[in-house]
Amino acid sequence: MLQLTEVVKIRRQVLSKIAKLTFDGELDKDNIVDILDNIVTEDGPRYRCCVHKERAVLKDRVRFIMSQPLNMGIAEAAQQALNGEIADMPIINIMPEACDQCPIDTFFITNACRNCVAHNCIASCPKKAISVVQNQAYIDKTRCVECGLCKKSCMYGAIVEITRPCERACDIGAIKADKERRAVINYEKCVQCGGCKVACPFGAITEQSFIVHIIQQIKAGKRVYGILAPAFISQFGMKVKPSQVIAAIKEVGFYDVQEVSFGADIVTLEEAKEFTGTVPEKHSFMTTSCCPAFVGMVDKHLPELKEHVSTTVSPMVASAKVIKDADPEGVIVFIGPCLAKKVEARKYPDLIDYVLTFEEMDGLFSGAGIIPADIPEIEFTSTASRDGNAFARAGGVVQAVIDAAGTIAPDVVVRPHRADGLQNCKAALLQMKAGKIDANFFEGMACSGGCVGGPGILIDTRISSKMVDKFADSSSMITALENQEAIDKSKKNLHWHNK
Repeated sequence: MLQLTEVVKIRRQVLSKIAKLTFDGELDKDNIVDILDNIVTEDGPRYRCCVHKERAVLKDRVRFIMSQPLNMGIAEAAQQALNGEIADMPIINIMPEACDQCPIDTFFITNACRNCVAHNCIASCPKKAISVVQNQAYIDKTRCVECGLCKKSCMYGAIVEITRPCERACDIGAIKADKERRAVINYEKCVQCGGCKVACPFGAITEQSFIVHIIQQIKAGKRVYGILAPAFISQFGMKVKPSQVIAAIKEVGFYDVQEVSFGADIVTLEEAKEFTGTVPEKHSFMTTSCCPAFVGMVDKHLPELKEHVSTTVSPMVASAKVIKDADPEGVIVFIGPCLAKKVEARKYPDLIDYVLTFEEMDGLFSGAGIIPADIPEIEFTSTASRDGNAFARAGGVVQAVIDAAGTIAPDVVVRPHRADGLQNCKAALLQMKAGKIDANFFEGMACSGGCVGGPGILIDTRISSKMVDKFADSSSMITALENQEAIDKSKKNLHWHNK
């Protein structure tokens, strides 16, 4: 569920102001300092110890929005961004100044402790780490091994387990506290899904943004193509229609806007052919490959199952291939709900130039003074099928492939299974490997609810999922096999599969 917290408000405010300064040609040190002074005032709301701390955090946020490192001065960072320079850093980053150094004592005895006669907690502790101090049980942290037996044994429920929000949000254990209690990301494990960013109540986790670079490309007169993820439906307002969103993006300065759901139809065709050609002859099951965070999880945490992941490119990449084939000089910007797509884009530097989240796109609208809801609505027909448009929500990909495979190879039986959330995906894959789940095709999505639950969304996942289904049902085509243009593109030798 999306909540418009103070962290979100501040982040969007800074995005909007940086975008406006860039559009106006006024992105420099003095104007950035003015942003800091206007957002954080002496008499304004205070979330940290002092105004100086607040501004230090905001300054770090500005650097990441300009895609520059923390150790760079603001003036130099602005100039580097305007020159098109992008710092070589992970997409997801922690701002040390903003991290609250949350407590890391996992088990804590509350005032609910009654110092009962049984002392089950003391009896259950294998390290004798619990004693009674001033009529209440106390845990000696130097002895505690955090086994949790004391919590399980307490009849009053007086012992609670506390974990950091960022750690709790990471399904694959990629974020921990260092010796100073500051959060640290282990990039050997991290798939940069963005779950920790959403979970951090102090806004200490953020991502690289390319809004300055994209605006500069637009101002330079480049042909900038926006490719819209299927999850865009209703993101910019419940009553804002697809044609208004597309027109608004063009008004920002984009040369053209195309639906990634068209690429999803191509992916459906290719993945269905791959499935019918490899299962069960080569592999007992195959997984989807459209979610880069899911693919990254398999790559880093279940490498023995990598051969089961589909080699078909993602809808983002497929869409970019179609555009680059027609316009090699075009600048491609993926616009969607996903942070991991920024990582995936790095694998295709000749295809995907930049990635924007819906939140960042909203910042561009605000910076350019454009309100999508105010743009006249025109008739709009999707270039994709119902199945292609449904890729945005959990279950959409597996249904699309089932529908296509049933026609391509009627004798092939698809036994599907799906999961969303990396922990659920990992558990399901291990069960499939062990033969405990009778399935031969698996859809894996990192975010709860699918792409509509990504960290860059603007509205509640439950609402957007329903709106995506409603829009998908309005498509003139049902399956990818009815999309003749997608079929024609699929037949072109554009390398739809990764090696």
